[in-house]
Formats: sequence, C-alpha cells, structure tokens
Amino acid sequence: MVPKVTAQEADLARLAAAKVVQTHVRLAEFVRAGHTLAQVDRFVEQTLADLGCRSAFLGYKVARSPAFPSHACLSVNDCVVHGMAGSYLAPLKPGDVLKIDIGVVHKGFIGDAAWTYAIKERGDQAERLMECGKESLRRGVATLGPPNTYIAWARAVQGYVEGECGFHLVRGLGGHGYGRKLHMRPYVSNTLPLSPGEWPDAYTPCTAGTLVAVEPMIGVGTGETMQTDRGARGQEWPIHTADGSLSCHYEHDVLITDAEPEVLTAGLTALPDVLG
Repeated sequence: MVPKVTAQEADLARLAAAKVVQTHVRLAEFVRAGHTLAQVDRFVEQTLADLGCRSAFLGYKVARSPAFPSHACLSVNDCVVHGMAGSYLAPLKPGDVLKIDIGVVHKGFIGDAAWTYAIKERGDQAERLMECGKESLRRGVATLGPPNTYIAWARAVQGYVEGECGFHLVRGLGGHGYGRKLHMRPYVSNTLPLSPGEWPDAYTPCTAGTLVAVEPMIGVGTGETMQTDRGARGQEWPIHTADGSLSCHYEHDVLITDAEPEVLTAGLTALPDVLG
C-alpha cells in the first residue's frame, strides 16, 4: 500500500518542507564563486542546526554504497546527483552549474528538495537546460492528482524534456514517496517504462494524502550515467552523465489532494537562477 498522511502529519510535512526552503534561501545568499563544496556543506550543517533540524542525508546508506558523508548533495556540472563535499575539490568558478539537494529531519518528518544554480554567470546552453528543468517540474506536478496514475507524470515530463527541449532525462533515477522515512512508495519514474514490470508503480493511482518528492534529472547529451564501482567497497555516490555533458536537477515536495496538488516547497521558484 502507498502510505497516506493524516492532517497532523501533513502539517509536519509542511514544516519540514519550509525548513528546506529556508535553507535554500540562505544558500542563495551565501554561495559564490571561490567557495568549495566543503565550505558550502559546512554552511548547510550550520544552517540546519540554526533552524532546529538535521540532515536526512548524512550517514544515509543504500546497498553497495558507504554511508553518505555530507549534509547536502552537492553536484557540479556533469555530476547529476549525490555529489559529496569531498568529491569535487576545486573552488566553484563562474559558469559552473551547481545542484543543491537538501534533505532535513524536523520533528520526525522529512523534507527533501533540490534546485539548480549557475555560479555568477551562465551560458545559453545552461540557461536552456535550467529553464527546461523548471518547466518540466511544473508540468509534471500538474498531473499529480485523481484520477491520474503516476505514468501521467512521466508522460508530461518526458514529452516536454525530450520531445520539446531535445534534452535527455536520466533513466533509472526518479522521485519517491516520503514521510517519516526518506524513501517510500511510490517510485515516480521520469521516463516511460520500456518493458512490462519495469516500473511497478506506473499505474498506481495518485490518491489524496500521498506525499511525493518528484525530481526531473536531465542531461544535455545523454540520459545514460556513469558511477565509479570500487568492487568490495561498493559504488561511489556521485552519479555523472556518461558523456560528461551538463546536467540539472529540480525537486519539489508535493502533497496530493483531491483538488490541486499542494507544492510544499513552492518557495523555491522565487530563488535566483544565478548566484553571486
């Protein structure tokens, strides 16, 4: 069963999402060219403590990977997601594209949302990619409600990103339900399944009371990815585009209702695209 939240839990989800938005707002004022990811991650740590919450990512484990070592996912340029403070050591420079994914735990509830920023300036390609990412998220969110199933999300997002913009959604990565845990059902794929059974939740109804963190991840040149495998030590966390092309990542927390979907992280849309 896809879990649903009570009215009281929905209020907790709103509070956690607000902490995520507040953290992004402070980051948008802090991050500049010359900062390292380690400095950015320390700022996230301090901000979360100041806001009375903690990172939902620090120490998180999945099969075949070590515990995640950073407070935020910080992914630069061709790194799509799961970048770490120690995985990119160079200072940020003008023209870099930085994806910041913030996950919090506040009063036992999760908030989880990502946004993409250019550092000081952005070229035409970065601008088109980022605008595509934001619009695909907006179009996808509009599908999240009765009587639709989750495949409507993938149709809207993939149709726009690949059909209209000519970019590529990263295959095998998608959104997820959440609540008191970071990852729950349903899995929300950004791409249509290529074979029966590939995406079990594709035809699950979008029912009121469901919380989902939905997140298009887009590459300029390919939807294929590369991830370093350390054998017995498992896979490293950062996931890169296979061809080294630029990528973006946008993510909202959404409460599905019987009417319009409630975007709990709507404040992210007011953030600047270019920092510094």
